[in-house]
Amino acid sequence: MEAASVYPQLQDRAVKNTICLFDVDDTLTPARRPFNYFRSHQLTPQLRSQTVSPQMLSLLSALRHKCAIGYVGGSDLIKQQEQLGTPSIPVTSLFDFCFAENGLTAYRMGELLVGNSFIKWLGEEKYKQLVNWCLRYISEIDIPVKRGTFVEFRNGMINISPIGRNATIQERNDYEAYDKKHQIRTKMVEALKAKFPDYGLTYSIGGQISFDAFPTGWDKTYCLQHVESEKSRSGVEYTTIHFFGDKTYKGGNDYEIYEDKRTTGHAVRSPEDTMRVLGELFGL
Repeated sequence: MEAASVYPQLQDRAVKNTICLFDVDDTLTPARRPFNYFRSHQLTPQLRSQTVSPQMLSLLSALRHKCAIGYVGGSDLIKQQEQLGTPSIPVTSLFDFCFAENGLTAYRMGELLVGNSFIKWLGEEKYKQLVNWCLRYISEIDIPVKRGTFVEFRNGMINISPIGRNATIQERNDYEAYDKKHQIRTKMVEALKAKFPDYGLTYSIGGQISFDAFPTGWDKTYCLQHVESEKSRSGVEYTTIHFFGDKTYKGGNDYEIYEDKRTTGHAVRSPEDTMRVLGELFGL
């Protein structure tokens, strides 16, 4: 993919009032795999980070000459760098807009925008009560396998995993099938809603093994405020916002932005499906 400097300025793109926003997992790349997967397969650090295919990068590069592009994901920037960037190329140079943690950490043309944080919003005392309850709940559920890192703190949310984020790729696959049958995550989300009705939190099930908890309104639609602010920055008003994601069903972490009246949503099943739809929409 070309360096940012070779692309036209946002106001000079051929379709300047259009932006394409992408989910990351199973939209631009395969879903993230745990570190012990790479260790067991003896992959180099370079191969670990290059989870996005060369074909996808080439297509995104061609698209970027036509219109603005960006991604929005719940993970932090470090994880997105591993998936979308390379050891020598920062992910913030590969997209016009980079929205980590649903846009709470946001970059425009490689420069950091003003952000926000979950802990400042909720407060330390409420946060401790929430985490303590989650750990007690997980300790009492009976599932075939439990590993480690059951609650992961992020800037804009917490990610909760009944099996633990340290599970191997096979354990993740097995848990996903078990969860579909027994609805472990769905039941835990309902229990959280009943226990903390006044916390103002939204719960979103995504990926294979976990779900996110974040302030209501801090779903992926949060990033749209940065897109809308472009009118005051460069004079470009994005009247067409295409969003591509795989978890677009109700309760999935792409649902809110997919259904938002400001976006045109495209439900995809895989990176290959994303490339197919882009080809049809933009003649790439």
